[in-house]
Amino acid sequence: MAALERVTVLIAEDHAVVREGTREMLEHDDLISVVGEAMDGATAVSMTMELAPDVLLLDMSLPDLNGIEVTRRVCEAAHPPNVLILSAYDDADYVEAALSNGALGYLLKTAGSREVIAAVLAVSRGDIVLHPAVAHKVLGRSDNVSQGGLTNRELEILRLAARGERTRDIAVTLDVSTRTIESHFTSIYNKLGVASRTEAVFYGAEHGWVTRKPESAGEL
Repeated sequence: MAALERVTVLIAEDHAVVREGTREMLEHDDLISVVGEAMDGATAVSMTMELAPDVLLLDMSLPDLNGIEVTRRVCEAAHPPNVLILSAYDDADYVEAALSNGALGYLLKTAGSREVIAAVLAVSRGDIVLHPAVAHKVLGRSDNVSQGGLTNRELEILRLAARGERTRDIAVTLDVSTRTIESHFTSIYNKLGVASRTEAVFYGAEHGWVTRKPESAGEL
């Protein structure tokens, strides 16, 4: 039987001890191969472009460029990695900013080794991973209850979807990558408790947030 292909990971962390410990932890798993380490945000971007890892395991607080900016830049690349944030910060604004810019996962540094490894493998498959405490804060926010807790950008994307625009069209309109738009949709689904774009549009229309284009309802 052919050997399973390893998931390649680039670690971006400015603290040497944490970075080395993370590498050692990941490389204990036979399915993971660490292909590089970056000590600052600018290096993380350049190494991502050069090495094209499956997963970028990214600290939120880095010199030069923070984790949000790194996420935005690498997710707009032609062949973006799947980004997993590993951070000491559990603030909902950080989490929403990371997800809005294309990250697929957000873990806290209190997570155990098994949890981190499982998250890396899940994110490599395109799954969304949120630390339970983080998910509770993000999904439980009530500062914008009238719009389901959606950010302004998420509401804008939902309105474009309601007009019948597909993912690639929305990406062109907003001048971002399709991966970024897909990440926004995932966040929208989680907040509204729906499973598809069609359900999200109907939900928004029922609550008066968007105007649905009747002839495009079946094309979402």
